[in-house]
Amino acid sequence: MSFQALGLNTQLVDTVTELGFKTPTPIQEQAIPQVLAGDDIMAGAQTGTGKTAAFGLPMIQRLLASQQSEHDEGYIKKPEAIRALVLTPTRELAQQVHDSILAYSKNTSIKVAVAYGGTSMGVQVKALKSGVDILIATPGRLLDHAFTGTVDLSKIECLVLDEADRMLDMGFVVDIKRIMQRMPRKRQTLLFSATFSNQVKKLAYDILADPKLIEVTPENITAESVTQMVYPVDKHRKRELLSYLIGSRNWNQVLIFTKTKQGSDELAKELILDGIKAVSINGDKSQGARQRALSDFKEGKVRAMVATDVAARGLDIEQLGYVVNFDLPFQAEDYVHRIGRTGRAGLTGSAISLMSIDEEWALRAIEELLDTRLPQEWLEGYEPDPTIKAQDNRRSSSTSEKRRIKAKSKIHKNRGRNQTKR
Repeated sequence: MSFQALGLNTQLVDTVTELGFKTPTPIQEQAIPQVLAGDDIMAGAQTGTGKTAAFGLPMIQRLLASQQSEHDEGYIKKPEAIRALVLTPTRELAQQVHDSILAYSKNTSIKVAVAYGGTSMGVQVKALKSGVDILIATPGRLLDHAFTGTVDLSKIECLVLDEADRMLDMGFVVDIKRIMQRMPRKRQTLLFSATFSNQVKKLAYDILADPKLIEVTPENITAESVTQMVYPVDKHRKRELLSYLIGSRNWNQVLIFTKTKQGSDELAKELILDGIKAVSINGDKSQGARQRALSDFKEGKVRAMVATDVAARGLDIEQLGYVVNFDLPFQAEDYVHRIGRTGRAGLTGSAISLMSIDEEWALRAIEELLDTRLPQEWLEGYEPDPTIKAQDNRRSSSTSEKRRIKAKSKIHKNRGRNQTKR
């Protein structure tokens, strides 16, 4: 199927052809006609499926038609009256979506701007005052502009919630509701989410009007193009094993996930000491530092980038070959998001997890979510120390026994109180 067959006008078809798009992806094939029809949609799509074009292209076309209609009626739009708003959970995703929308609209009169924290409010205010049709923003910074009166949401025709599941995980639900209170009730709302948790479904039911459900990838399913492997290893030897894998297997572009911001910085420093050029990105770093690190990684100036889940959300890295879970995630769903960074756009990738004995519970949760057993392999020279597991099992048994005795004692005490009361 062609983009023209989906209902896009010749101008936009020429643009996507110029950008190198040949045929629509499954999410684009299903979503574009629905968005052009004016429907609200609830779409299940992971990063790398082409979802930005799925909502961006038809949104631009509808805004162009609306502008033409008002022009014919002699209506002059207020420069600060934004027509479409795209909310994203992170700065990186906001910038990525902005760049894509800017590329899709380059041959039109549509004006695009981006607003997120960590950068100058003044620069954003200047852009907003000059006139914006489509604004891409993170919830917190958008509310800053709303409270100071530098943004007007009263003319919003289309609202997009991109990666809604992550926004809710990050605690943005209250901010999202405050933002929507400033918008007209009559609008088109498009919700995109990699997973549909109960919280996401509740939000969807609250804000969408008779939505069309689109699912191009089964929920919580990892891409078949990604080879997964788990290496059991003692916690204190994880970094040593990671350096060995990167060096001996000549991995040139590796995205590594840690649980904490401090852990990402420390691991990057240790990799550098091992002779591996590495950078880290996390929420404690300035936006400029994060962008420089990402740029160096994309350009091949560094071999490894160590990131936390929040910092890596929305990163679009072409031809990324390897993702490593240095720490298994607290939430099993994050495993799907992490390894979804590789094996994209028809390419293959590898997802490696380094698992210590105290993380076996996390692996079980991931396997339960995926409904499959992940392959495990012991690497010669890095086999886990069996005495550590034995000690851990004894501690676990001792703790369980203490809890059992404590619980039993509590029951007897309660019985005694009840008998006294009688």
